[in-house]
Amino acid sequence: MSELSACHCSQCRRQSGHYQVAGVVAKDAITFQSDVTLTWYRSSDHAQRGFCSKCGSALFWDDGGDNMSINIGCLDRPTGLHLASHIFVADKGDYYQISDGLPQADQYE
Repeated sequence: MSELSACHCSQCRRQSGHYQVAGVVAKDAITFQSDVTLTWYRSSDHAQRGFCSKCGSALFWDDGGDNMSINIGCLDRPTGLHLASHIFVADKGDYYQISDGLPQADQYE
């Protein structure tokens, strides 16, 4: 899994209710015990978001490439993972500050 990024774009904020943390994984490294409740929503012209149709949990972001972003909040603890950066901070909500000292970018880098 790649380093974790907190995405502050308006789509992630609307889906999660705040910013969303994800890590990128090669699709061929992902296996499902079951995908019966996995539902996909086309959120833009170039990407779709996967969620659980039973509980509503936001799970994935997929742009059709070889990798997929996994929302870290859906994983059981302990993950052993650590946040590395913030992306799309120019689009962040006006009700909070980012003050953890991690790198910030106005887009995905």
